[in-house]
Formats: sequence, C-alpha cells, structure tokens
Amino acid sequence: MHEYDDAVLKCFLENQGQLFPEDVAENEEEAEAFLEDCMAVVVDSAEEVEEYFEEAGIDTEGGNVLEADEVFDIGDGRYLIVEG
Repeated sequence: MHEYDDAVLKCFLENQGQLFPEDVAENEEEAEAFLEDCMAVVVDSAEEVEEYFEEAGIDTEGGNVLEADEVFDIGDGRYLIVEG
C-alpha cells in the first residue's frame, strides 16, 4: 500500500485534468484511493522519472518525459507518475 502525503494529493487534485477528460477525484480521500488503485508512483527526481519510463519500456519518442501527461510535478523536486 502506498502512502501519499498532502502535497502529492493536492498536486493530483489540482492537475488531474492534464491526464483525464473529467475529474476522477473530488477530495484527498478519493485522490488517495484512486492513486492506490492505479499504483501511482512518487519519485524523488527528474532522473528517476526517466528511469521509471525506461524500466517500464514506455517509449518517450525522444521527448522530455517530464512533459508527459502521466507526470505531475509536485513542486518540491518530486514527481508523481500516474498511468491512466
């Protein structure tokens, strides 16, 4: 079971529209349940985002992985990766 802190949940709630056409969560409890269900990952750096994509075999087509819809910048150096 993953533990998502307030910063992660707030980031997801505020930015979920970048990945989904409609909101999938309306509050922190719903956000946490959703992130747990899809096994979202929090990584500590941009380098770890790149490693995650490489290990998962996700083709980034030479683009910046930080601009992928699945990547949410938490704002404190960490990133949330949500596979829709």
